[in-house]
This record gives sequence, C-alpha cells and structure tokens, in this order.
Amino acid sequence: MKFRPLHDRVVVKRVESDQKTKGGIIIPDTVQEKPQEGEVVAVGPGARDDNGKVVPADVKAGDRILFGKWSGTEVKIDGDEFLIMKESDIMGVIEK
Repeated sequence: MKFRPLHDRVVVKRVESDQKTKGGIIIPDTVQEKPQEGEVVAVGPGARDDNGKVVPADVKAGDRILFGKWSGTEVKIDGDEFLIMKESDIMGVIEK
C-alpha cells in the first residue's frame, strides 16, 4: 500500500466477522452489521501538543483494535477497503 497518513490519523482494515450465529444460522450480508474490530495498517507521526511538539501515537501497525460504530471514513486504496480515522476514535487495543 502506498499511503502514509498525516498527523494522528490511523489506517485500519476491518476484521471479517463470522457469517454464522452460534446456533448455526447463516446471516446474509445485507443485514450483517459491520465489525467494530480491525487491524492497524499504518499510523501517522502523531498529533501536536500546545507547544507544537509531536506526541507519538499509542498504536502501531499490526495492533488489533476496537473502534466506534460510526468512526472513520471508508476509502478504497489499490482496490482494498480501509478506514481512516483519528487516533482518538480508537477505544482500545486488544491484547493477545
């Protein structure tokens, strides 16, 4: 991917959700909710504080994260779908 986010922006690829319920019922794509979990693909250098110093981001490429339902802007880069959001839209990192 040839895209570098600026400031405190983060590029996220959604993690695919299960197509079935625990009971085995298959959920069609039209009624399926978009997952709120993703993997960080790229991170900008960080936000600037009041003094103009760059504060590095808390997340890094490869982190698995949770984000809000309406967070980010959907974009297509090289045919793949990504979300670009501010770091403040991320609720947390999922630890393994």
